Amino acid sequence: MPVRAVVQRVSSAGVTVDGERVGSIGPGLLVLLGIAVGDTPDAADALAGKVSRLRIFESGDGRFDRSILDTGGEALVVSQFTLLADSRRQKGTRPDFSKAARPEIAEPIYEHFCRALRGLGVHVETGVFGARMAVELVNDGPVTIVLDVGEFP
Repeated sequence: MPVRAVVQRVSSAGVTVDGERVGSIGPGLLVLLGIAVGDTPDAADALAGKVSRLRIFESGDGRFDRSILDTGGEALVVSQFTLLADSRRQKGTRPDFSKAARPEIAEPIYEHFCRALRGLGVHVETGVFGARMAVELVNDGPVTIVLDVGEFP
């Protein structure tokens, strides 16, 4: 299973941990990021490139022709292992999270993704890896895209 992101175009977004605002952005992208077993920093680099060039912002004629790089928008990146849930089990309704990388593997790749996105010129705010977070957003559109980088088993 590949590194996976759910990208939402937002007017604003923020994340709170234990009642304290730890990250917030204005117009841009909320990126929920899931790191899978076997993911690498190279996959994080590839995904950062896709996110930065994803043309989901409207041009003057209303077409999706602009990226976050074109608009100067910001990104809020929040780790979310539940994106790797497998709910195809025949019995029961509890999702299987065994495809998600262990925290000691996932956190460095998450941090690598954030650095890569910054390196491409995007202002990045983050949540707190592994914390229970409250994420607030105003989805603009709404526009929500699921991105995967890597190979599926």
